[in-house]
Amino acid sequence: MSVELRVLEASEWDQWYEGLEQAFGGVRQAQEKRDLIKELTDPARAIGAWDGSVSVGTAGSFGFDVTVPGGSAVRMAGVTEVSVASTHRRRGILTSMMRRQLDDLREWGEPLAILTASEPAIYGRFGYGTASWQLVAEIDTSRVRFPEPERPDGITLRKVKPMDALDICEAIYARKVPERPGMIARLPGWEPLQIMDASEDKAGASDLQCVLAERDGETVGYTLFRNRPAWDNAGPKGSLQLTDLYALDPVAYAALWRFLAGIDLTSSIRMENRPVDDPWQHLVSDIRRCDARIWDGLYVRLVDVGTALAARPYRTALDLVIEVEDAFCPWNEGRWRLSGDTKGAVCERTADAADLVLSVRELGAAYMGGISLAALAGAGRVREVREGALTEASIAFGSDVAPWVPHNI
Repeated sequence: MSVELRVLEASEWDQWYEGLEQAFGGVRQAQEKRDLIKELTDPARAIGAWDGSVSVGTAGSFGFDVTVPGGSAVRMAGVTEVSVASTHRRRGILTSMMRRQLDDLREWGEPLAILTASEPAIYGRFGYGTASWQLVAEIDTSRVRFPEPERPDGITLRKVKPMDALDICEAIYARKVPERPGMIARLPGWEPLQIMDASEDKAGASDLQCVLAERDGETVGYTLFRNRPAWDNAGPKGSLQLTDLYALDPVAYAALWRFLAGIDLTSSIRMENRPVDDPWQHLVSDIRRCDARIWDGLYVRLVDVGTALAARPYRTALDLVIEVEDAFCPWNEGRWRLSGDTKGAVCERTADAADLVLSVRELGAAYMGGISLAALAGAGRVREVREGALTEASIAFGSDVAPWVPHNI
């Protein structure tokens, strides 16, 4: 049987998406969420693999702006909805879709592709590098305390319906986007997805709840969470599932965490995606009772090496020649001279001798400033040719805060 690869037609979306749902276990998504995703999808950015009239492969992307180290915004493709039917594995369908997608992104002038992976072993062969980690934790609030303020902090808390506060919360989110690499500027129409209360998201928990932190009539922070009640013979042991928590200053931030830790009939706060340098870790009385661990987060692929490296500033001045290996996108292969500082950079092809040799996967891993080139070199994945070049590059590529992607892609 032959499989045809083609750009999606709008009329094919339902069948295409059903193929995606089947590949991810066959559970149909809540209709409200499904309808919104259909509305947000640009068919011109979606690829389908078809065996006759049957959808056997899917891949899509959304065009976003993402924050890079230094606070600049760079155009990128958020890769999503990637699947291959279990009946059609080992036929090169995924490779063909990735090939077509990267060719399209290059033509559209989008120098970066990013994704979060359902299975981390998949995307390295297509040039994606693990560029950030996310923090997974469960704080035992029956034993862990958050410090009370030394003086009145002026913060008041107000519970509201998530939809009623959506504009306020999104305004705070927008102010936080430039502060951390990996954060994505929200496109119009995406706001309702952040508070959608689909049944599959609850898993026995309450409806999504929202609490605002206010000072002098101004909202300076918010949290979104669900409460999952539970009891045993000793009494209540409910838990909170944290969805979002953002604040404009440390005082509001600490007030929101104290609030969550003090909710009656609960004994834990669970979180699945927080930045690895989240400050709450320096507020808790006992970090060992927070079961903190890391998970792979953002994967980055440089679609156009020269444009991508020139699009971000660097922590310190650097001038070095990088030899890039990229068999999947051969237009990136060769030597590039990267010169830059905190104000910007230039990256152009050169015939000069290489200072560092690495693959595009390692460049993607280091791009957001959270993965050290020196650490990658320690794993044998970066080779230093000129002495001192590795230290120069590792410092320059770094970021003061850890990269993190909380946005649904």
